[in-house]
Amino acid sequence: MNRNNTDNSGKPSQQVYYISLIITFIIVAWAIFAQTNFTNTANYLLNSLTNNFGWAYLLSMSIFVVFAIVLAFSKYGNIKLGPDDSKPDYSTSSWFAMLFGAGMGVGLVFWGVAEPISHYIAPPTGIQPGSVEAADFAMKSSFMHWGIHPWANYSIIGLALAYFQFRKGKPGLISSIFEPLIGEKAVNGFWGKLIDIFAVFATVAGVATSLGLGTLQINSGLKYLFGIPETKFVQISIIVVITIIYIWSAVSGIEKGIKLISDINLYLAFGIMILSFLVGPSVKIINSLINGFGSYIGTIIQDSLHIEAFGDNTWVNAWRIFYWAWWIAWAPFVGTFIARISKGRTIREFVLGVIIAPSIASFIWFAVFGTMGINLGFTGQMSMEALKATVASPETAFFVVMKHYPLGSLLSFIAVFLLGTFFITSANSATFVLGMLSSNGDLNPPRNKQFVWGILQALLATALLLAGGLKSLQTASVAAAFPFIFVMLLACISLWKALSQETI
Repeated sequence: MNRNNTDNSGKPSQQVYYISLIITFIIVAWAIFAQTNFTNTANYLLNSLTNNFGWAYLLSMSIFVVFAIVLAFSKYGNIKLGPDDSKPDYSTSSWFAMLFGAGMGVGLVFWGVAEPISHYIAPPTGIQPGSVEAADFAMKSSFMHWGIHPWANYSIIGLALAYFQFRKGKPGLISSIFEPLIGEKAVNGFWGKLIDIFAVFATVAGVATSLGLGTLQINSGLKYLFGIPETKFVQISIIVVITIIYIWSAVSGIEKGIKLISDINLYLAFGIMILSFLVGPSVKIINSLINGFGSYIGTIIQDSLHIEAFGDNTWVNAWRIFYWAWWIAWAPFVGTFIARISKGRTIREFVLGVIIAPSIASFIWFAVFGTMGINLGFTGQMSMEALKATVASPETAFFVVMKHYPLGSLLSFIAVFLLGTFFITSANSATFVLGMLSSNGDLNPPRNKQFVWGILQALLATALLLAGGLKSLQTASVAAAFPFIFVMLLACISLWKALSQETI
């Protein structure tokens, strides 16, 4: 181990670990004990960034897509993420299950019904709410927000980190990516530690808010199915049960725990999707998928860069730019985890596996559940007012829509279980990554650190749930991720520079 990553006693440096803990506690204490001030500050910061730098989010995400695809089909596409004779550690199906569960998690269930309905009843200016055009726009926009762009964003950090840690033998730290640009001394010094500390905070904040928001959805599902009341006690009980499972699966290691839960999660997701397709308006779902995909691909360049100079950007700021910022905020965690499970794959296989396969799964998911929701408006089973009330509480939207279809109770029951497994797959991979990032990139981090981070995430989610600060921490973490745009752009340059020195 490099001398600069050890303290005076020769033991691994704990600076990133302790500084990350302190910063996280300070931010969360602010969110809990000065909630109004924290919320106002977070909202002001995010609004300023989206209004003044929306173009930067749009441009950078577009660059990530182009860079990843160009790299996959370039002369570097056959380079292995590891020695030339290395083989993948996991089967393709398990690899996909783990990266899909970590990358999207509970958001698919949370927004699968709610987002398309939201766009259908409140599209941008110029589209009539509740019209056929609004329905088409709703599907195209959902595909955009959950398709190629977020996964290309994840692939940048994942690919660069996998290359440097497995092919070049560097630590599993995001700072390792930048050695070709700033040198080994800077990577092991202030700038490297700053990048790694930021990655830890982004991971903790993102997963804690998702854990809390998802707990609300599980509770609403349990209320719908079994009449269990939506109370703080029930929500804390949900967090406790899920925490026990995700800490167990994280400390059990990838092979025993994380892979097992991810495989179960994948089977459940495909099961509920197929069953919903069969009981839902199947022909409309197929038509939505085909038409939505055509519209998405046909206007992808225009939509990727669409921002008004003189018109109204309310919708763009609230949806697209917020999503881009949220995916960037998740990039350190998801990218690090995807890198960890991708040893032995080629660059081309990595890019196509990380971008194309999950995007297709997301398209099918939103076509199925989005169409089921919008169809209720078209057939008159739900009025526009009822749809508006449904998306006003997105955590209940799935269950409200499913009760209008055959086997609705069964679908809702599976969804609650799926919410739990999605939670666990995101939280256990985050716990594993936090252990890595705070252990100098150890690919098998100490169990005690994973345990600490696992407990801390649960405590943060509980505290913020009780204080009503979940949304404000999410807003703050999205705003705080703005500098990571430039970190990721530099990662592209650094990776290309390193690849250009390969002998092909």
